[in-house]
Amino acid sequence: MRKLRSSLGLSGLLLILPVMAQTQEPSTITAPRVMDLADIPWGPPGGGNGYPEGLRTARRGTDPLSGGITYYALFPAGSRFDRHWHTHDEFVVVAQGPVSITLGEQSHTLDTGAYIVIPGKLSHLWEVPAGNDAIILVRRAGPADFHFTTD
Repeated sequence: MRKLRSSLGLSGLLLILPVMAQTQEPSTITAPRVMDLADIPWGPPGGGNGYPEGLRTARRGTDPLSGGITYYALFPAGSRFDRHWHTHDEFVVVAQGPVSITLGEQSHTLDTGAYIVIPGKLSHLWEVPAGNDAIILVRRAGPADFHFTTD
């Protein structure tokens, strides 16, 4: 298992987020949006059937051209998001870590500020160590779908 550490910090995260939001057409964004992690309007806890128990999400937007969504996901400490894949590419920033991800057969332990690109149809799973919740910011290149597989 590779351990990756990021020195991006908040300033690096702020540089990456505009890139995550780019589209090929002129922007439909009419006003800036600034949000602190402490102010995220989380949905109710969910989970089960492959999703981590206690998983919470907060949708931030939908790309009008691709249908791809941007959202935060909070994985509770000690949880696991079972192996799955998506049709479209997925772009992720670890907003609060640590968290581990297995991409295909390669495992990575990531800290806050890490950036992950998950190609469409690549199976992956997430694991959060006991002790602290993890938060990721996700942007999808197309509509969200989840196809769970066996380990």
